[in-house]
Amino acid sequence: MVLHLLIRVSTFHQMFTMSNRNTSKIRILSIDGGGIRGIIPAAIVEYLEIRIRALTNNQQAKIGDYFDLIAGTSTGGILTCIYLCPDENDNTKPRYSASDALNLYLKNGNKIFYKNFWQQFKNFKLWNENFPADSLEQLLHQYLGNTLLSQLTKPCVITAYNFYERKAMFFNSADSRKLGGEVKEFKVKNVARATSAAPTYFEPAMINSLSEAPHYLIDGGVFVNNPALCAYSEARDLKFNDQQVLRGTYKNPKPDLPSAKDMLLVSIGTGSSRNRYEFDDLRNAGLIKWLPVIIDIMMSGNSETVHYHLTKMWDTLEGDDKKDYYRLEPELGMASPDMDNVKKKNLKLLHDAGQTYVFNNLDTLNEIADKLILHS
Repeated sequence: MVLHLLIRVSTFHQMFTMSNRNTSKIRILSIDGGGIRGIIPAAIVEYLEIRIRALTNNQQAKIGDYFDLIAGTSTGGILTCIYLCPDENDNTKPRYSASDALNLYLKNGNKIFYKNFWQQFKNFKLWNENFPADSLEQLLHQYLGNTLLSQLTKPCVITAYNFYERKAMFFNSADSRKLGGEVKEFKVKNVARATSAAPTYFEPAMINSLSEAPHYLIDGGVFVNNPALCAYSEARDLKFNDQQVLRGTYKNPKPDLPSAKDMLLVSIGTGSSRNRYEFDDLRNAGLIKWLPVIIDIMMSGNSETVHYHLTKMWDTLEGDDKKDYYRLEPELGMASPDMDNVKKKNLKLLHDAGQTYVFNNLDTLNEIADKLILHS
């Protein structure tokens, strides 16, 4: 209701021109990791979808139609899979709306991070994973079924880390569509499980490609919580006019092997906290006290570093092109920074944080929606 009201009261709608361009830009969405805090970017993306529906007078428009590549880590990886999951009746169109994705968290968050009394009694976080993965796996199967990576409607980049082979993994649908791509072909529900296998929260994921090769994986957030730079690198290597890469038709051709000037990149965080760590509290701290601090700093530090590099890259462009990188970093507000806090009150506070960001940044979000339509 609030978001629909914002659509009506907002009068800002800047018209852009395609002067000096014979191709439309590659539209990229990147979503950080953050557990249940994925509610925040999901709420922002929902607003973009509502805005697009209002401007195009198409109430069936889905956000997956308006990006050409989506990247995600952990909770962002799950959202990527949901946005790009194909419709059962038309496999070139997305099945789920942005509202469907948001409701996955609002209605099922307590199922993802759930353990019964006996599990609470026997599991101590220092020795066991904090949550059994059964509920998460059941939910992923419910939403994604046996969909294959190659069947996603658009190119994607979803991150995980193979701790057995000691190397980063980047799941992408473009590679899985190539001849002999069975080695890189996976069930999407398994990819979503792998990218969200956060150490100490869920046990590692052991998944097989269609070639039966096993992979032992944990959450991609351990090395790249903000996958926007990965999305940029992936896009640079893709020929978007190839129907094997990007299906469908567009008003203007898409550029092959695009550079930054050919991209519209929207990167969304899962909520920042202004909590400070006091020197006196940490000066003599041991491993147990430092561990959560290190994890928090690594995640936020990675996101800030990626943003720094992308800002520098886009600053080298000319004219309006330099305005086509957006980093949306909402404040958590009163919501908990914990990735597993699924209390009813906190779910509402996370949703409120997303909607507050929308309300305070209408002009920016409307501008993004306009550009997404322009380059469709």
